[in-house]
Amino acid sequence: MVIDLDKCTGCGSCMVACMSENNVPFKEDETRKKDSITWMRVYKLTNHKPFPETEICYLPRPCMHCSGIGEHGHAPCISVCPAVATDYGFDTGIVSQIYTRCFGCRYCMAACPYHVRYFNWWDPKWPEGMENYLSPDVSPRMRGVVEKCSFCYHRYQLARERAYVEERDEDGIEEKDYQTACAQACPAGAITFGDLNNPDHAVHKMVKPDPHACGKPRNPKAFRLLERLQTNPKVYYISQREWVRKAGDNYLDGEWEKVKNNHDKGHE
Repeated sequence: MVIDLDKCTGCGSCMVACMSENNVPFKEDETRKKDSITWMRVYKLTNHKPFPETEICYLPRPCMHCSGIGEHGHAPCISVCPAVATDYGFDTGIVSQIYTRCFGCRYCMAACPYHVRYFNWWDPKWPEGMENYLSPDVSPRMRGVVEKCSFCYHRYQLARERAYVEERDEDGIEEKDYQTACAQACPAGAITFGDLNNPDHAVHKMVKPDPHACGKPRNPKAFRLLERLQTNPKVYYISQREWVRKAGDNYLDGEWEKVKNNHDKGHE
């Protein structure tokens, strides 16, 4: 997945589409955000400069689907799960979550540096009439389990079945056959989804990942969150603004710290 932060307007359409597509439960009172569930969350970044030099950037954050280092690396969440409720698909590059195996120890939530995993504290209660809202392709989760973004994996399964019926092999799945809900819903076209290993797909052309350097982007405008952790995420971001790219790795040099200190003094 490639997300162009210079296009994102922070509208939240990706969050709504994700909840609708994946039967993400919601509460009657969503003011308590600590136990809310949002597989896709949009964050707001700022360059900490006073007006008129202030700049704002919105950053959508799904699951990063990390693959770790090396041929048989693991995402941080996979390494700590005692129930093997989460696993990495070497054929798809997707970190899965098996809800019926999860017993809610939440080790994966502690290990994930991106905070993409959510614990389901309550059994989902759908208001009367909202049962028609549920997607039949995704099972609702019970309380006591951890859930997260799956890159709409059920759509990949449907595309694979369609290719089989049409007597095409899995390599015959076209880019348009498998798209995530957030990518389709984005009105600004900021989210692009495809196969990073396929040179014909848009995501490969945008990022130009280096297979010999754990997928690091050769496009100088592209970056991944917390790259120095070497989790090798599958989500790339693109921005023309240098301060956005630095913020993606929590980078603070002397000048950046100076600007922040000046900003803080202005509020004292």
